Amino acid sequence: MAKILKEGISEEQALQTSTKVREVVENILQDISERGDTAVRELSEKFDGWSPESFRLSDEQIQACIDSLPEETLNDIKFAQEQVKNFARVQRESMHDVEVETRPGVILGHKNLPMNSVGCYIPGGKYPLVASAHMSVATAKVAGVKRVIACAPPFNGEPNPAIVATMALAGADEIYCFGGVQAVGAMALGTESIAGVDMIVGPGNAFVAEAKRQLFGRVGIDLLAGPTETLVIADEIGCDAEMAATDLLGQAEHGPNSPAILLTNSEQLAKDTLVEIERQLETLPTAEIAGQAWRDYGQVIVCDSYEEMVQVANEIASEHVQVMTQDPDYFLDNMTNYGALFLGQETNVSYGDKVIGTNHTLPTNKAARYTGGLWVGKFIKTCTYQRVTKEASVEIGEYCSRLCALEGFAGHKAQADIRVKRYKKD
Repeated sequence: MAKILKEGISEEQALQTSTKVREVVENILQDISERGDTAVRELSEKFDGWSPESFRLSDEQIQACIDSLPEETLNDIKFAQEQVKNFARVQRESMHDVEVETRPGVILGHKNLPMNSVGCYIPGGKYPLVASAHMSVATAKVAGVKRVIACAPPFNGEPNPAIVATMALAGADEIYCFGGVQAVGAMALGTESIAGVDMIVGPGNAFVAEAKRQLFGRVGIDLLAGPTETLVIADEIGCDAEMAATDLLGQAEHGPNSPAILLTNSEQLAKDTLVEIERQLETLPTAEIAGQAWRDYGQVIVCDSYEEMVQVANEIASEHVQVMTQDPDYFLDNMTNYGALFLGQETNVSYGDKVIGTNHTLPTNKAARYTGGLWVGKFIKTCTYQRVTKEASVEIGEYCSRLCALEGFAGHKAQADIRVKRYKKD
């Protein structure tokens, strides 16, 4: 039976915070809907102290950002983007249009159609998340989206050159410098100066995630990406306390409400990791954030077996699951609820976050039970079509007529009957 050595705050405490966020976001979106650009500018001044002549960056401003970066930095960005694009291309190639004759004269098919416009949000307040531009903008372009707009908040009072350069290199058609709910709302709802989009993607803080939730339906969204979650599954053969602690704190630094969980079948490893975490927090530069996340949201769970570890891991349904055990493939073969798996101590979540090629926008808050993360397919609609011969229309129509009568749909029945009557003559 699973034994909890450390647990985080209660679900009730977390729900209280969510209620406050929901009310703030609702008011902001209503304001943007009613007052457009004026509301966006006021909100940007209020939250970011940022009110440029134009929130959209000119070609000259974008090029200046690119030119300001060292060559090595640009090469690093291009390397990471190429890894993301490479994997996205492989995923796109796995999606095939189909057309099949299911009965004589009945042709059914589907086409995979990219969306026409997408808005990509790149967080950049606390940390300038350059990698999020690869994951959203570059992936959308590989999917074939015609218009991709991207925005990120100002960083230290100006557009962050690395984020802007990354957006541009990834292929963004329009680049804006503003952040938060006002950015997501402007892209989704549209304003006098910004044409609205069909879908919003990208991670963000609790307010951004709530804005996406409230906007869903008016536009599509990728998923509700809340605070970063990491689950380290470890045993004494595949991992040691130093490695476990490093990987837990490495993700806890995302924010003070980022859950980090150790799941193990070794009580000794669990205890050693608790000690090691405290040691590393003494020197970690981001210890203020990571330490608070660990104190409030960190957990340590000890199980009796691999089977129980899988059961608990599936219940947690974590965004990131790092498996450092004697047999990592056991978890690949048996786990069903996760955003992304990182198998073996040779890899880690940071590789996925920044450079290796899999997308880092992943499901949180147990959403891994019913969805995967952002991928090229999220930007594509699979739409069906059909055509039939006159002979087939008679056969299908007779079945359809009787089934419509069974349900009492007289108008539907008439649609079938007129075709049966006409085409039987032919």
